[in-house]
Amino acid sequence: MNLLNMDAENRVVLNVGGIRHETYKATLKKIPATRLSRLTEALANYDPVLNEYFFDRHPGVFAQVLNYYRTGKLHYPTDVCGPLFEEELEFWGLDANQVEPCCWMTYTQHRDTQETLAVLDRLDLDTEKPSDEEVARKFGFEEDYYNGTVSWWQQLKPQMWSLFDEPYSSNAAKIIGVISVFFICVSIISFCLKTHPDMRVPVIRNYTVTTANQTQGWALDKVQTNAHVAFFYIECVCNAWFTLEILVRFISSPNKCEFVKSSVNIIDYIATMSFYIDLILQKYASHVENADILEFFSIIRIMRLFKLTRHSSGLKILIQTFRASAKELTLLVFFLVLGIVIFASLVYYAERIQTNPHNDFNSIPLGLWWALVTMTTVGYGDMAPKTYVGMFVGALCALAGVLTIALPVPVIVSNFAMYYSHTQARAKLPKKRRRVINVEPTRPPLRAPGVPGGPAGPLAPGNHLKTSTISNSTQETKAELNTAVQV
Repeated sequence: MNLLNMDAENRVVLNVGGIRHETYKATLKKIPATRLSRLTEALANYDPVLNEYFFDRHPGVFAQVLNYYRTGKLHYPTDVCGPLFEEELEFWGLDANQVEPCCWMTYTQHRDTQETLAVLDRLDLDTEKPSDEEVARKFGFEEDYYNGTVSWWQQLKPQMWSLFDEPYSSNAAKIIGVISVFFICVSIISFCLKTHPDMRVPVIRNYTVTTANQTQGWALDKVQTNAHVAFFYIECVCNAWFTLEILVRFISSPNKCEFVKSSVNIIDYIATMSFYIDLILQKYASHVENADILEFFSIIRIMRLFKLTRHSSGLKILIQTFRASAKELTLLVFFLVLGIVIFASLVYYAERIQTNPHNDFNSIPLGLWWALVTMTTVGYGDMAPKTYVGMFVGALCALAGVLTIALPVPVIVSNFAMYYSHTQARAKLPKKRRRVINVEPTRPPLRAPGVPGGPAGPLAPGNHLKTSTISNSTQETKAELNTAVQV
């Protein structure tokens, strides 16, 4: 009988979220410096009537926590979210790094998700209109907003910025965005079409010649061709719009330094400046020999296509995918260069083993071009091995190229799918969420010493609860107060 009483005294009952768990006190002492290892009857959540401790926590997670005390192995329950599991472990005073290796990958998935969401926040993909307070904080006149002393410029500046930089903020901004995309497309099409022979006007030169009869005559000669003058006027109109757009966005930008350092903006004003520089060079340097080489620098106008990222969330996600896959792309380039050097050297010496009068590989640098074309599965056919050994090297080069390029592709595709799926999920999230009121923990009223159920002493050190842990007598009050209200 005494043994049964001793066994009952060594047991403890834990009521977690309405589910009662029973274990030995010695089991809870296995992991010191934790909440369960310091249980005393002086705690506010101890019910002397039911002889149990009540914790208003997640019961599913606590089952794994209690199993950790019993077996020394902490497993991750797959039916709860990662941040919730971390919060529960922090409440019970356990280290999240003690999760078993078999559950570690599943457990850490939420961290990758949080990093992805943080990246999407930086990409500014939200189309929801910000509040006046958020706008004031963004443009740095928050104090004037609270004081009610907002000037007309402080009111106009965010509107100008939204019109020219946030194409989904209003219907007027959508119209401005359509106009901007139109001029970008017209500028690119004009840049391409003016190089077509049918779109160019020949420059005719009239010069005098002496015939065989010692008589003088004149002849016409086509010196060069210039783009039709219509393309010049098209470029003037397009660049006038781009100049206006840059100036308005710069003047109304909330942060001038960030605006100047933005990569898309750098491309924008360099492409616009190249037009004016081209005009100056045509006026003052057109007589210089090989002046046509200067037109090469106008190719930077093609980079205006990156301005479309402001109007397309898909392009932003694609660029972010390449940024996130930088390690894989670097590894791809490294192995590709390694394979090109190896197979170029092999095919150079393989073609020289046998008699080969039509050898295309006169040097290893020429073999580098062949190896690059072969490994990337392009195969122009301008160079090809003629010997059997060279053909064998070519086959190995093609197979190695396919494997080298195919290996990192699934990683890039998975990164794009991850960003895209999270973007679609964020777009479907409700903007107004339900919020839970925080309620301070409540202690039961103190009773006189000697009264059954009275406190046995002060709260033991280290037992200050971080969340609401109350006695069984106040559970109904807490349930009524912890209700969600519509914000």
